[in-house]
Amino acid sequence: MAQFLSRRLKILQIRILQRHYTNDALKNVYISTPIFYVNAAPHIGHLYSAALADCIARYRSMLGHTTFLSTGTDEHGNKVKTAANLAKIPIPDYCTQVSKQFKEMCDKFSINYSAFIRTTEQRHFDAVHHFWNVLDTKGYIYLGKYSGWYCTSDEAFLTNIELDEITDASGKKIKVSKESGHSVEWTEEDNYKFRLSNLKDELKYWIKKDTTVQPEKYHKILYKWIEEDISSYDLSISRPTSRVPWSISTPQNKNQSIYVWLEALVNYLTVLGYPDNTYKQFWPPSLQVIGKDILKFHGIYWPAFLIAAGLEPPRTILCHGHWTVDNKKMSKSIGNVISPFEAAANFTEEGLRYFILREAVPHSNANYSNNKIVRTINAELADTLGNLISRCTGNIINPWGEVPNPMEFVDVLKSDIAIQTIESINYLGEKAQSHYKDYKLHSVADVTMNVLQMANKMVEYHKPWVLSKNLDNRNSFMELKAVISIALESIRISALVLYPIIPRLANNILDFLSIPKENRTWYDTISQYQKKSLPDKRHFDRNGMILFKRIKAS
Repeated sequence: MAQFLSRRLKILQIRILQRHYTNDALKNVYISTPIFYVNAAPHIGHLYSAALADCIARYRSMLGHTTFLSTGTDEHGNKVKTAANLAKIPIPDYCTQVSKQFKEMCDKFSINYSAFIRTTEQRHFDAVHHFWNVLDTKGYIYLGKYSGWYCTSDEAFLTNIELDEITDASGKKIKVSKESGHSVEWTEEDNYKFRLSNLKDELKYWIKKDTTVQPEKYHKILYKWIEEDISSYDLSISRPTSRVPWSISTPQNKNQSIYVWLEALVNYLTVLGYPDNTYKQFWPPSLQVIGKDILKFHGIYWPAFLIAAGLEPPRTILCHGHWTVDNKKMSKSIGNVISPFEAAANFTEEGLRYFILREAVPHSNANYSNNKIVRTINAELADTLGNLISRCTGNIINPWGEVPNPMEFVDVLKSDIAIQTIESINYLGEKAQSHYKDYKLHSVADVTMNVLQMANKMVEYHKPWVLSKNLDNRNSFMELKAVISIALESIRISALVLYPIIPRLANNILDFLSIPKENRTWYDTISQYQKKSLPDKRHFDRNGMILFKRIKAS
């Protein structure tokens, strides 16, 4: 009997693999941000999700991959309707107004999206109906009665393991969502249901690789949900239109509206041209970036819908924590919601982008602090990176406006600090790449700053401002050129490594150093010391020098 069951399991796994998974490596790379809900203006958490996805997309582009980055806005549901009513603006106009703010956020902070999708577009309406009909034709949709705990604020039915029981202000015991803390109520209604319970084995097969959901913490959470939470129930995928009027109705029944967490997820297909076959050029997604509050929707419902429709689910879901402000939860009621536009006015777009990508680690919540932002970007972008550039390109130390070829002076400096700096330069690209692969952007910043700090110490040790006073002496001349060459080589590679994190500032530095556009790939993070090549001598225009200016503490 055991052997029979084992053979059955192997047959099932082979069938799943053949149905839903490609064996060839992806030639193109599709990365997505979550689409942002328009019930309120953008905050720092939205910017982080978008910048994180953009950073990984830029890194993959530097590797030579053809990348497609999608973002956009989720515009249906009762919370949007309520927000529009409070603003006393017609719902379509309200959606357009807030969606525009998210698009402006992306543009302002160098989110290099390939397409921006709005779920109120006709192309999305058509894609959703097509996707629904595919699920219906394949027998995954049926009309039935649904009963369960419904959270109006979250627009979701919740299972028992997602609930807590608390005592409210009146002393009454009530049930609330563990994730959001919002209250729930028992609801019974007729609607369309999705046969989620039929897909447990296929979901377990999809998630069996540790890299499917990252970091590991969220992989374990999701696996537990799949193991314990979906065997006994099917998912409600519609609501009475009378209860959710601002929505897309089901194709066969105008009195039922499609559940927002089915409709909105289809955006990842819509943006690629689905149902036209052009979407296959980038499908399946290589990476979907999400916040932890929407893990269940992207880690259970979305792959289940895709598998049911005969489509391959995402290769990797990167889930991240939330942002607190001075160690307090960000909340409208507290009044501590951070607008990225206002923050950028104080810290610059590149400074803010550097801080949030450098500060956050996906497996836990990150903390936003004005004082810490000032300390971080002043110490690292202004004092460490900016100071090194100014030291080696100033008129006194470098009157020639020259970027010396490192290989001409590789054997000149015999000090331990110079040898250590060259060695650290040689390994920077390799170390940074391993951290990019693991989505540890804070570690990318750490190893880069370590190299730049070492280069600064090397400059301090050899005192080029003293050497520049004795240029008639050949030894002083050669030592000065060697110091400049090592420092500028560390800056060149550091700018390339940091380009996905601070693209505008990094590009400005590379432009200043006259690095051709075609020499800004990840391959170019290999040092000249390793290549042992003699590139053409380069010069810089001192008038075009770009530095990150220190931020004044408020």
